[in-house]
Amino acid sequence: MAIYPERDGQTLVVKTDARIDGTNAREFQDDLQAAIEDTDSTVILNFEDLTYISSAGIRVILMVAKTLQRREGAIALCSLSDALREIFEISGFDKIIAIHPTLEAARSAH
Repeated sequence: MAIYPERDGQTLVVKTDARIDGTNAREFQDDLQAAIEDTDSTVILNFEDLTYISSAGIRVILMVAKTLQRREGAIALCSLSDALREIFEISGFDKIIAIHPTLEAARSAH
């Protein structure tokens, strides 16, 4: 698993591939936290190439969301497959974290 951060002003867009599960969630967390700078007001996770996320991966996203919220920042997800979107909807996390159909929609909303 790798992350690919790209900065656009005060917005950090992070793309990741493959899967996020119990075997690599800690690596995902460490890499994501290292990529986020104090000046980033918004972090967009572009999941267009993500095929699977476990509860460990969702927990990482929630921890990062709480950190950003304390700094008055925001996190958003975009480009989820139907299966991934369903995971976030069933668990109710779509009520906590904004989910957008495309990266462009996420950028324009934040």
